[in-house]
Amino acid sequence: MVYVCQVCGWMYEEEAGCPEMDITPGTKFEELPDNMECPICHVSKEEFTQED
Repeated sequence: MVYVCQVCGWMYEEEAGCPEMDITPGTKFEELPDNMECPICHVSKEEFTQED
């Protein structure tokens, strides 16, 4: 699954994870901490939507 920040467009891909944030590949979006922020614009996880 891919989740997109609705503010800046940054994408979190579960398959790839996010090495710069120490998130290992395969980590599900719902498993990310509640205080996770977009690395670009720093909005909360709540500002992300799932892409098909």
